[in-house]
Amino acid sequence: MAENKNKKPIKFTFRISWIYFLLLIGIGWMFFNQDGANPQKEEWAEVQKQWLDGDIQEVVFIRNKFEGRITMRPDSVAAYASKFGGEIPKKSPHFTFLVSGSFNAEEMFGDLNAQLPEDSQVKVIIENEESFWSTIEWLFFPLMLLVLWFFMFRGMGRGPGGSGGGPGGIFNVGKSTGKLAEKGETQVTFKDVAGLYGAKDEVMEIVDFLKNPKKYTTLGGKIPKGALLVGPPGTGKTLLAKAVAGEANVPFFSISGSDFVEMFVGVGASRVRDLFRQAKEKAPCIVFIDEIDAVGRARGKNAGFSSNDERENTLNQLLTEMDGFGSNSGVIILAATNRADILDKALMRAGRFDRQIHVELPDLKERMEIFQVHLRNLKLEENFDLEFLAKHTPGFSGADIANVCNEAALTAARKNKSAIDKQDFLDAVDRIIGGLEKKSKIITPEEKKSIAHHEAGHATVSWLLPHANPLFKVTIVPRGHALGAAWYLPEERQLVTKEQLIDEMCSLIGGRVAEEIINGQPSTGALNDLERLTKMAYGMVTYYGMSEQVGHLSFYDSTGARGYDLTKPYSEKTAELIDKEVKELIQMIHDRTLKILTDNKEGFLALATVLLEKEVIFAEDLENIFGPRVGAKKEETPEEAN
Repeated sequence: MAENKNKKPIKFTFRISWIYFLLLIGIGWMFFNQDGANPQKEEWAEVQKQWLDGDIQEVVFIRNKFEGRITMRPDSVAAYASKFGGEIPKKSPHFTFLVSGSFNAEEMFGDLNAQLPEDSQVKVIIENEESFWSTIEWLFFPLMLLVLWFFMFRGMGRGPGGSGGGPGGIFNVGKSTGKLAEKGETQVTFKDVAGLYGAKDEVMEIVDFLKNPKKYTTLGGKIPKGALLVGPPGTGKTLLAKAVAGEANVPFFSISGSDFVEMFVGVGASRVRDLFRQAKEKAPCIVFIDEIDAVGRARGKNAGFSSNDERENTLNQLLTEMDGFGSNSGVIILAATNRADILDKALMRAGRFDRQIHVELPDLKERMEIFQVHLRNLKLEENFDLEFLAKHTPGFSGADIANVCNEAALTAARKNKSAIDKQDFLDAVDRIIGGLEKKSKIITPEEKKSIAHHEAGHATVSWLLPHANPLFKVTIVPRGHALGAAWYLPEERQLVTKEQLIDEMCSLIGGRVAEEIINGQPSTGALNDLERLTKMAYGMVTYYGMSEQVGHLSFYDSTGARGYDLTKPYSEKTAELIDKEVKELIQMIHDRTLKILTDNKEGFLALATVLLEKEVIFAEDLENIFGPRVGAKKEETPEEAN
């Protein structure tokens, strides 16, 4: 008896697919299970002969199909058994014939019957036949439209409680498309977010607001309404917002700024209203708007070029909603962007986004922590040097580091290794920065020699100048669009002096100057170097005020207020002066680099020879030729690089 109690009753649920299955069975039965006659086709001339011989009993002529159907007399069927494969058919019609549209059935059949005795005349039936399938064809499309209409309205009625409040259907186009993670569903916590010390400290306070609101409100304080996460792509802004929801253990709404913008007028504003309505019902909660610059761009700017009334209406509704609910309602807005400079000032003011939390690229210590997170599930070699890896990935974001770890695992698997070693990570960094190694690219010996001297020029100048970026390795193996490359380990500094900029610019033009010394003429290989050199030179003169002639002026627009303003913020005379200063600065850098390479030509040529032999050289190879790097610190020198 106990077993019967535990058995669940079997429930049968109706499915619409059953109807389709039954229809298919019915159609198949109609086509393949017909027990009708199998008439043979006959020519009209032969039919006339059979008619006059008295073998035909009845003729049914279908006028609209120009088809005749013949039933033979019972005593005459056996004479035609050969036409039926030796078997006598049991059902009629026995034969059919087709005629043209000019066939006069009444006249032809009357003449034939007139030649026969009255008791032997053929029974003639002339009629129009309405096909069942032609009727179905006429009814099929209207019925199909009715079925589609039914299912469309059926989908519109679906939603919470059957009220049509779900995301499906055209009547729900104004509903919010944000994804809701209920309380306890968000598993990400601050333990999963490595680094970001300053940003985590600020968002931890937001978590405390949500957990202990009375702690602040009893003293008269107001909980902040919003916080804006600002930083480069891949630094972990979205992950940080999820960690806030996970730590606070509150519902978490996530939506992208582009989800508000639609082709229909008023949809964006309607979705904003619906999102905040749901948020108030779930309070305390967090609303996270990713890439808010898609909807929060400054209003009224560049009206002649890219005005968008629908986007501005959506922004106006967002501004209204952020001021529309009470300050202690427990709804906190988090938003993320990497374009804070183009956001509307009304959106940035206190009372809406009260705080701006800057999420910057990780430093050395933070990169080590991020590597530890992403290396948890990787099988590494014993005594793996994590600090070495963190030092050799300056400027990498959290997303870049995750990509490096995954690429290193794929590289080791491609080589059938049992564990991931240091070289796999170095190869992964090379592939991510420079692209896939192109072993099949055809390079002539003259081109290879020119590339080797070009890269040797970069390496020599950067090694001999104390403020240039420390060199890590040089290669002439083609990767991506580059025929060769020099890899550096730039110092992580916040301020750059004029002397440091000049040394870096000398290192940039070192390859071009080396080509002039060896070949006597430049080549197109220095395009990227000259592009970066020109941008740095103009930046020194127009942005950083490092020109004696132009003076301590900066024409940089950090607010973006000028937008598409086609006029320059300085006169034509100043523009000529800027161009002159830039040319003189680059010429000075060229002459200085030429002197360095000429004075050290012997070592420069020896380095190019080693590079041609090995194709990849490291900092220790340069140290063997030129000696220890001038001004290098011990921790800057890559040890055991190869």
